[in-house]
Order: sequence, then C-alpha cells, then structure tokens
Amino acid sequence: MFERGTPRRHDYQMPIIISFEQCKNTGKKDETINLSVRGETKDMSKTGIAFIVPSIRLREYYLVGENRTLDVELNLPDGKVKMQVVGQRYEQLSDEHSSTNSYIIGASISEMADDDRSVYEDFLRVGNKTEISAGTLELGTDKS
Repeated sequence: MFERGTPRRHDYQMPIIISFEQCKNTGKKDETINLSVRGETKDMSKTGIAFIVPSIRLREYYLVGENRTLDVELNLPDGKVKMQVVGQRYEQLSDEHSSTNSYIIGASISEMADDDRSVYEDFLRVGNKTEISAGTLELGTDKS
C-alpha cells in the first residue's frame, strides 16, 4: 500500500530520448550545442519518471544537478510525448556480466503540453495495449 498523495508508479520499459541545449563560449561567440542520449524508462507516474541511460553525463555536463532541465521524448504506443524534467537523483547500476555501466535517473516532470499530458496519462491508466492483449489470449486458454 502506498501513502496518500504519493503517485502510483507504473513499471514500463519504453524507448526514451533525453536531450538538453548547452551554451558554450568558444571565445569569439557563444555557440549552442544540443546533446542527447537514448535509453529506456524504468517506471513512470503522473509527477515523475525514472529512466536508464548508459552515461550520467554528456561531454562534461551532468544529467542530474544544477537544476538542469532535460527535454524528454517518450515513444508510447499512441504516439510521441514530449516533456521537460529535472533530475532529482541517480544511481549506478552494476552488472557483473557486462563491462558497460548504466545509470538509473529519477526525475520530476516540470512541464508538459496538455495534449502530451493527455496521451501520457491515458497510457498510465491503460498501459501497453499489446501486453494487455497478449495476456488476455493466454488467460483465455481452456483447462481440461
């Protein structure tokens, strides 16, 4: 059971792209660079999202800290959803069978367009329709 006021988390692994723009002073003029990384979600709620990425930083810029706003593009079955999030915490995931690192980042949702919020919250309510359909077929088998 969860505490009153705590949003329910939904465990869904969906493709995600995290990006942000950074202004870089090159000496003569300021240059804006767009940095991005692909990953997948770990869990989602109405107010936050956790995702797994292969690196905690892009170049010298950390994904968590300094109240950095991240642009997120989430690929859901009913379409792409865009939102802005702020990383709150991270943890390195260890896999003794792999030489690569990955990180789980917990972020709070700071901004989302109304249309995107509608698609996102519908997904949280209904879930992945293909998983539900597959489960229904399995449950419909006849026991003899």
